[in-house]
Amino acid sequence: MTPTDLVEDFLLLWILLSVALGVAVPGIAVVTRVSTLVLAVMIGSISLTLSVAQFRRIDRRTLVLVLVGHVTMPFLAAGIARALGLSPALTVGFVVLGAVTPELVTPVMTDLADGDTALATTVLILTGVGSVGFVPAVVTVLGSVDVPVLPLVEQLLVAVVAPMVVGVGLRTWRPARVGRYDDYYPAVSAAMVILIIGGVTAANAGVIRSNGSLLVGVVVGAVVLNGAGYGVGYLVGRRALGPAHVASILSVGMRDFAVAAALVVAAGLPTVASLPAVAFGVVEMVTSAGLAAWVTR
Repeated sequence: MTPTDLVEDFLLLWILLSVALGVAVPGIAVVTRVSTLVLAVMIGSISLTLSVAQFRRIDRRTLVLVLVGHVTMPFLAAGIARALGLSPALTVGFVVLGAVTPELVTPVMTDLADGDTALATTVLILTGVGSVGFVPAVVTVLGSVDVPVLPLVEQLLVAVVAPMVVGVGLRTWRPARVGRYDDYYPAVSAAMVILIIGGVTAANAGVIRSNGSLLVGVVVGAVVLNGAGYGVGYLVGRRALGPAHVASILSVGMRDFAVAAALVVAAGLPTVASLPAVAFGVVEMVTSAGLAAWVTR
C-alpha cells in the first residue's frame, strides 16, 4: 500500500484521529493561523484533476436542478440551527456550511457509487467560482451576528476561486504533464482536510470539553442537514438517469466541511462557528461511504 492509498483509503479514520487530537491538545489550534494557505493548497491540488472538457459530457437540465438544490442548503441550515435553538454564532457556522461548495471528494464518492462523475465535478467547479458572491450574500442575510463581508470575499477569492481557476487552467493547458501526478493530488487535498479539521477542533477544545449539551445539539443539526441535503438531491435529480441521479444526491448532500471551517477562522468569524463543520465532517464521511456502498449493491 502506497502512502497516498494510506491517506485516501482511511480518510475517515484520520479525520476521527485529528478531531480526537484537537480535543486532547488545544495547542494544535496554531494551524488555524495558516488556514488560508492550507485551504488554497487543498483546493488547488484537487482542481488539478479537473478540466474544462468535463463540462461537455453532462446533462445540463440536471446540472441546473442540482445548482438550485445547492442554493437551498444554507436556508435549510439556518432553519435547522434555529429550530434547535443554537446560538447566533453556531447558526452562522451552519449557514456557511450550507453555502460552501460540495465536498471536494464528492466526485470520488460519486465514482465509487457508479454515478456521473463529470456532473459532480462540474457542480464543484461552478459552485466554487460562484461562492465568491453567494457565500457572503447568504451569510449576511441569514446570519444573526455581524459578519465581516470583505474578509470573507477576500478569503474566497484567494483561497478558493484563484486556486481552482489556476488548477483547472493548468490541467486544460498541459493535460499530459499535469495528469502524470494524478495519483497524488487527492491525497494532498485529503492531508489538508485532516490538518485543518484538527486545528479548528483544537480551537474549540474548551467549548467541547465544557459544554456537552451544546455539542449534542450541533451533532444533531449536522445529521439532519446531511440527511436533508441527500433528500433535496434525490428530489431535484429524480428524473435524471441513474448515474446523474446518484451525482445529484451526493453533490447536494455533501458539504465541504473543511472549506467551511477554514473560512470561518480566516474571515475572523467567532471560533465556535467552526464547530458545525467539524461535526458535519465526521457525519458526512460515514454517511457518504455507506450511501456509496448501498447504491453499488
